[in-house]
Amino acid sequence: MKRTREEVDATLQIAKLNAAELQPAAHCLAFGPGACAAAGDFCLLELEPALCQQLEAGHSLVIRGDKDERAVLCSKDKTYDLKIADTSNMLLFIPDCKTPDQLKKEETHCNIIHAEIFGFSNNYWELRRCRPKLKKLKKLLMENTYEGPNSQKEKDSNHSKYTTEDLLDQIQASEEEIMAQLQVLNACVIEGYWRLLEFDYEMKLLNHVTQLVDSESWSFDKVPLNICLQELGPLEPEAMIEHCLKCYGKKYVEEGEVYFALSADKICRATAQMLLQNAVKFNLAEFQEVWQQSVPEGMTTRLDQLKRLVWREANHRCIAH
Repeated sequence: MKRTREEVDATLQIAKLNAAELQPAAHCLAFGPGACAAAGDFCLLELEPALCQQLEAGHSLVIRGDKDERAVLCSKDKTYDLKIADTSNMLLFIPDCKTPDQLKKEETHCNIIHAEIFGFSNNYWELRRCRPKLKKLKKLLMENTYEGPNSQKEKDSNHSKYTTEDLLDQIQASEEEIMAQLQVLNACVIEGYWRLLEFDYEMKLLNHVTQLVDSESWSFDKVPLNICLQELGPLEPEAMIEHCLKCYGKKYVEEGEVYFALSADKICRATAQMLLQNAVKFNLAEFQEVWQQSVPEGMTTRLDQLKRLVWREANHRCIAH
């Protein structure tokens, strides 16, 4: 049964409300025939203005998480925890309801607007910004590290490999956060799959590069990409040589030529990791001597290059990986 203007005015008088202080139009609400049945079919989500703008611009929000994980919501560049918030007020779903701003724009002269309640809820989902859950990313990529094009593992199709879409499905983080972490891990795309290099293979590539630098008497601050690819291409895939240069150096262009400035700290650290990977414990003084002898000539080793890689005993005489 629809209310009339007179009934609305009478209700305002009973409630002791001054009609002059209210909007001229009144919404008369009624529950639709399927409102109760539809109550559990919808969820309300509270969004900050920036996320609303992304949705209005045509972007998507994605909920990610396996059955044993707490779900998160991801935009293109951020990750949010999803939490249910209860409310003492009933929240109504009214598709045809108009806000005061909409009524002003439409300049409607209708005093009574009849709207049907489509559903209701006593809670809603709220978002809280959280850190991306990226530990799983390295774990997945370590299942099948890349040992080179001729390794037996590459001939065996049973080993797990992950495309960008696979990682987006399994990692609870936004796409930009995942891509940034892949760069941190020095992952690369090989035949459409993201891979981490096996450490021994990575050191093999680095050894090729440092030996070439030494034989050509180049500065480590100016290693030419094209000549590296020409000289080392017969030994290893050119993409792997360039990836190694990116991992251990910084790319720049000079007079139209691409060069890499190799990082002494990164090379010294990787050399230390190679020396320590099979050693349970190493005498510190002996290690420092062997370490310095193992790095390319002109580079100086320092213990601060090994932060978060090794630990030293209390007496500082021994070091371990």
